[in-house]
Amino acid sequence: MQPMAGTELPLTFGDPKGHLVSAVLATPTEATDRLVLLCHGFLSNKNSTTNRTLTARLLDAGIATFRFDFFGQGGSEGPFERITLTAAVEQALAALELVGTKGYTRIGLVGSSFGGLVAILAASRRSSSGHDLSAVALKCPVPDFPEMLRLEFGEAGMARWRKGDEIPDITGGLTPVRLRFAFYEDCLAYDAYKAAEKIQVPVLIVQGDQDEYVPLRQSQRLHDALKGRKRLEVLPGADHSFTKPEDFRRMIDLLADWMIEHLSRR
Repeated sequence: MQPMAGTELPLTFGDPKGHLVSAVLATPTEATDRLVLLCHGFLSNKNSTTNRTLTARLLDAGIATFRFDFFGQGGSEGPFERITLTAAVEQALAALELVGTKGYTRIGLVGSSFGGLVAILAASRRSSSGHDLSAVALKCPVPDFPEMLRLEFGEAGMARWRKGDEIPDITGGLTPVRLRFAFYEDCLAYDAYKAAEKIQVPVLIVQGDQDEYVPLRQSQRLHDALKGRKRLEVLPGADHSFTKPEDFRRMIDLLADWMIEHLSRR
């Protein structure tokens, strides 16, 4: 990963429930009103490889980034077992409000996996409220997270989750992860496909056709639901993590170029 040409400022902010959220504001060497908010994936954190690589690319283009940890992950208050989709969306919206108060008027939103779902829901509210959101880019988003969980855990695994409030570590760890079944029930209250219909800014979706977690049909249906300018890039042979270096580079290039293009417009 290339070194960053700019300054990083760690900070915290409060969400609507009063929880402290850990974040980093990365700014380029010259002042800018352009910024990209980065939403990390499930069981990840603000300093994911994707977030840091994107930050380096965007700083080189004169664009600031703001990355933060969702509830109970990284340095943010928790515990993780009580996270809900509602809380994650509220934190993303609070982050968007915060960067708006810091003079950023051309704002992009990038979401990875679960963070992609959060970005869809946040962008649908942001667009309809008339705020200055310029573009959205989604890396293997999960518009139907409940379906993905059912496919991953199976009927027996879902029953164990309901009974014991813990799930297998889907990132590959051997220790079960404490997570209340209320997380799944909260996700059922949202329809990201309908939310996508409200997004008025350009949206990019990037996914591999060998994604082992998120069915490609979800991204295809999401693309169909979007009403504005949109683009779906399917990378042949790429998995959920874009493990191959060439796939990862291509994914980063697509996300960064989309933001650079659309945040440069007036």
